Amino acid sequence: MLSWREAHIKERNFILILSFVVGVFAAIAAFLLKSVIHTIKYLLTEGFSHYTVNYWYLVFPAIGIFITSIFVRYVVKDDISHGVTRILYAISQRKSILKLHNVWTSIVGSSITIGFGGSVGAEAPVVLAGSAIGSNLGRLFKLDQKTLMLLVGCGAAGAISGIFKAPIAGLVFTLEVLMLDMTLTALVPLLISSVTATAFSYFFSGNTFTFEFDKFEPFAISRIPYLILLGIVCGLVSLYFTRGMNRIEGFFRRFKNPYSKLAIGGSVLSLLIFIFPPLYGEGYDTIIAVLNGHSLTTLNSTFFMGMGNSPWVIIIYFSLIIIFKIFASASTNAAGGVGGIFAPTLFIGCLTGFVVARVFNYFGFTMPEANFALAGMSGLMSGVMHAPLTGIFLIAELTGGYNLFMTLMIVATVSYLTIIIFEPHSLYAMRLAQKGELLTHHKDRAILTMLNFENFIETDFVELNPEMYMGELVKNISRSRRNLFPVVNPQSRVLVGLVMVDEVRNIMFRPDLYDRFKVQKLMTSIPAMLTPDMPMEKVMEVFEDTQAWYLPVVDENKVYLGFMSKSKIFDSYRHVLAHFSEE
Repeated sequence: MLSWREAHIKERNFILILSFVVGVFAAIAAFLLKSVIHTIKYLLTEGFSHYTVNYWYLVFPAIGIFITSIFVRYVVKDDISHGVTRILYAISQRKSILKLHNVWTSIVGSSITIGFGGSVGAEAPVVLAGSAIGSNLGRLFKLDQKTLMLLVGCGAAGAISGIFKAPIAGLVFTLEVLMLDMTLTALVPLLISSVTATAFSYFFSGNTFTFEFDKFEPFAISRIPYLILLGIVCGLVSLYFTRGMNRIEGFFRRFKNPYSKLAIGGSVLSLLIFIFPPLYGEGYDTIIAVLNGHSLTTLNSTFFMGMGNSPWVIIIYFSLIIIFKIFASASTNAAGGVGGIFAPTLFIGCLTGFVVARVFNYFGFTMPEANFALAGMSGLMSGVMHAPLTGIFLIAELTGGYNLFMTLMIVATVSYLTIIIFEPHSLYAMRLAQKGELLTHHKDRAILTMLNFENFIETDFVELNPEMYMGELVKNISRSRRNLFPVVNPQSRVLVGLVMVDEVRNIMFRPDLYDRFKVQKLMTSIPAMLTPDMPMEKVMEVFEDTQAWYLPVVDENKVYLGFMSKSKIFDSYRHVLAHFSEE
């Protein structure tokens, strides 16, 4: 089959065909995931009363997390959480290889988690599934790493486009969030996957938008100062979301026993949903209610019922939900659930925009609450994901509100400019950035992360004993093609110094000195040492700081392993750069 394909279909055309296939399967994955989530939620909550507190909220979320954790631990036997982070890691460290089970396991896990009330989103799992489809199709046809990376991007673009019916957002998400440094040629497959997935989603679920909304207020220049303030608030809330999620996840990592995490996380989640029912699942019902002027209906089945006459009740209620949403989302994933932060970001952004507009209105500044809610969604997405274009286009496509572009652009831009003062990376990328494993838009750094440290360790250097006399040193110099010699303790194998031919050249031709000097008298200090756990970007920083062309590599106990050459790194860099970019 591979031979026939190579003989009859040009590789560029074949990639276009695969991008179409990836788009189709990504749309199917998105449709299945949404359908199963809504079915489970319908079966569990359809009989709930809107006028009394529902105690089943104390049970369902914990049951969903328990079932999901059992499924992950005993069936999947792999980590399928943090889908977008796993894609970023696969791109930067695993040659764009995603395991085949990711095609379906994240869909099953997130369906159970969210259907039973887990306060997370379905988007990251379906993006992981779509990217896994692209990765495994590429591996099936033995395509190279650059093409695999492109197909992973096609899967992500198709997944976002399919689940939201937003082709432009799918394309921009891939470029902004996955941070692929794509060429113009690579954009065509991404567009094909995005458009294909969107078209099939329309076929599967009709022409409706994700958030039906048609009460747009036209843009007014007089609102610009208030939109700037909203953008600043969104940036600060994004900072709270990012750091809060990170710290709560860090808290749960202290517990090694998975059942302890399940007990704590399940209890926190269930209690929060019982007090604040809008935290159940993705929260899109609440967003629709807010956008269409039915915010008071969100007080149903809560302890706040009947208190909506005061304008401050809904403000306080939504503010508390904004504060506790990160606890609910982090507890869901940390306890064993599967889901992403896409929906929580939209949810918090909607409530943030609404609260800001309601406060302005209370003090006599007339602001359209629905417009501000949409702008808040764009602002939070821009801040949390560091993706302003994704936030702008996604909200416009989700609602059909293309006449809101100025509003969305102002808030998204200000929010992004606010958060980058405090956080250089998005929540998705933060974990990888801390380890130096992040592929970025900075092409130099991007290519360095694709280089493998072990491939550059050279071991053909002649080792010297510090007690060796100069005469033996000269013999070693004569039979070595190197002008650099590591001095190693013969017992501990610890590197203690270096001997460079240039430093001993003036005395090496004097036989009368051969028995007078030992190597330990002739060796020089080591300018710096490299360790195998160093990211390649850090390695190049050390080379630049020391102005050295060769540096020794040692383990954590300073045991000598070999040398690394800056010129060899440069050669590999140029090779990967030529392969990574289109001519």
